[in-house]
Amino acid sequence: MKPLTLHLKKQYFDQIKSGEKTLEYRLVTDYWKKRLEDRDYNGIILLCGYPKRGDESKTIRCLWCGCHITKIIHPQFGADPVDVFAIDVSKKYEGCYQ
Repeated sequence: MKPLTLHLKKQYFDQIKSGEKTLEYRLVTDYWKKRLEDRDYNGIILLCGYPKRGDESKTIRCLWCGCHITKIIHPQFGADPVDVFAIDVSKKYEGCYQ
């Protein structure tokens, strides 16, 4: 089993790193349905943009605690409410995934 890897904008990466943000959102699209519905991962790797391989300062590892669909309004997705996958990124993990 592999970890789920998500690339984030610096603003959201920093909010997750500080603990201010505990959920990461992805639009409910066919692309994300295939990757998130009925799937299990051994962890989550959050990357600040597309860093050089091994740049741990731009990497956060979290436990996979699942995700759920919810409706939000967020400037990133426009002015209207949208359905998103809310991925729990609240539980940091210091080890390596097997």
